[in-house]
Amino acid sequence: MDVVISPSILSADFMNLERELARIAAADMVHVDVMDNHFVPNLTLGLPVVEKIVRVAPVPVDTHLMIEDPDRWAPGFAEAGAASVTFHAEAARAPVRLARELRRLGARAGLALRPATPVEPFVDLLPEIDMLLVMTVEPGFGGQAFLDVTLPKIRRARRAVEEAGLDVWVQVDGGVSAETVERAADAGANVFVAGSAVYGADDAAGAIGELRCLAAGAHAHRSR
Repeated sequence: MDVVISPSILSADFMNLERELARIAAADMVHVDVMDNHFVPNLTLGLPVVEKIVRVAPVPVDTHLMIEDPDRWAPGFAEAGAASVTFHAEAARAPVRLARELRRLGARAGLALRPATPVEPFVDLLPEIDMLLVMTVEPGFGGQAFLDVTLPKIRRARRAVEEAGLDVWVQVDGGVSAETVERAADAGANVFVAGSAVYGADDAAGAIGELRCLAAGAHAHRSR
């Protein structure tokens, strides 16, 4: 199970975004949160900015759409060149159709769940997606503390993926740091979104390397 580190630009300096993207060239992906101030109480950036990020980012772009009506808007992010487009189960009207459209457009399709949304109703959808995002904070704002109450859900998600024999990534987003990444990895996550833990560090590349090493160690311990 490969470890994927995806720093979130929500914690970056938006006035110097191209420079901030260059700081995380050692990462596997860059996580871009799109919020519409309706699905979540915050407003970030939209498709035109994501298009520019795709052009200058040194790594593939991992978009997380915290928006209403993703059925309408999500395909545009795949068309813009995002490598991965994740939409929320709570917002999508036709998640299977949307996931298939994202894949047809060449993006990995991700399905996100709020902390209180259970995994079980979506297990049958796993063959239709490439990644399941288990939110480890309430979506909307960066800098929140990791919710340990989500660890059993991460375990259930990983178990469901393994029992189905699928290559579906399990992503965690929220409060991921050197203090929490091992717990998430031990529970079965393999994709880690970290904002302030990376962008708040003097050495972003070093912080990325530390997260990757800690997660890989937890995976090795888990597989024994």
